[in-house]
Amino acid sequence: MTRRVAVLGTGLIGASIGLGLRTAGHRVVGWDPNASALEEAAGRGALDTAASSGDRAVAGADVVVLAGPLDAVVGSVRSLDTDALVTDVAGVKAPVVEAAAHLDRFVGGHPMAGRERGGPGAASGSLFRGAGWVLATDRAAEDDLGAVEGLVRDLGARPIRVTADEHDRAVAVVSHLPQVLAATLLEMAGDRPGVLDLAAGSFRDLTRVASSDPGMWAPVLAANREVLGDVIESLATRLRTWPPDAEAGRTADRLSSAANLRATLAPPVVAVRVALVDRPGELARVGRALAETGVDVRDLQLRHGPHGGGGVLTISVRPGEAAALAEGLTTEGLDVVGTA
Repeated sequence: MTRRVAVLGTGLIGASIGLGLRTAGHRVVGWDPNASALEEAAGRGALDTAASSGDRAVAGADVVVLAGPLDAVVGSVRSLDTDALVTDVAGVKAPVVEAAAHLDRFVGGHPMAGRERGGPGAASGSLFRGAGWVLATDRAAEDDLGAVEGLVRDLGARPIRVTADEHDRAVAVVSHLPQVLAATLLEMAGDRPGVLDLAAGSFRDLTRVASSDPGMWAPVLAANREVLGDVIESLATRLRTWPPDAEAGRTADRLSSAANLRATLAPPVVAVRVALVDRPGELARVGRALAETGVDVRDLQLRHGPHGGGGVLTISVRPGEAAALAEGLTTEGLDVVGTA
């Protein structure tokens, strides 16, 4: 069923929603208070129509998606007066659900996907493929939940029904705490001269989310600060047990348990690491090896050298395919530095 969807906010998430829904056959009208963001989203093909105001975008819409930062979403939903089905993408649900109490048709939402870079220039219609998409069931009608679930599936995501409170407590652990940890780790390293010169892949991976837009994250962390505070206290208690456990020889069991849990987050993969030098054609060689071997690539990560000049590319593939890929890369004249 084709729907007319109004997207208010055409940054990374809003523009990605527009691209995905248009590909699925829906009509998308968009608006953003930032005229440059609106123009860029339209230029990227995320919109059928760029509206001159939020009210014009909402007029005649079947579904309204509030895709701005949390504080903007709360402000918009409070002032919204429409018979259309309304949903949002904010990272904290309780204040949004409360602000939407006057609406007859509202389903709070939160796509569990994103990127470090923001703005419509980073948008992709495939951003949400395979990702979870939370739908808050608070005061939501079954038909409206089903309608939003249909749009979520059109974007390639997996709808997950929970209450707003359940969502906010869960994301405090899996989303908000990692953001705080990344910032804190960088603060600690930055306070110690020379420490960042030693940072390798694990530190980069742990602190990747610190590159995210501070303007988006600050209101999210503020809105969920009470739950986040509880989670930080729990983390501090757990961290303090590591030194005595190390003394008692219990760390191996804890590390093993963590490794087993980590393995449940994604299909099993084997990582093939190949060293790249600073010369034209290196990535083309990798591409030829991938095409020749036909392996199923699950992830790619490039660790640049500290001053440019190549780096190490890690290619994650299905178990059983690593040997064939390593052989293909070697045939292309590339230096395979290990598998794991």
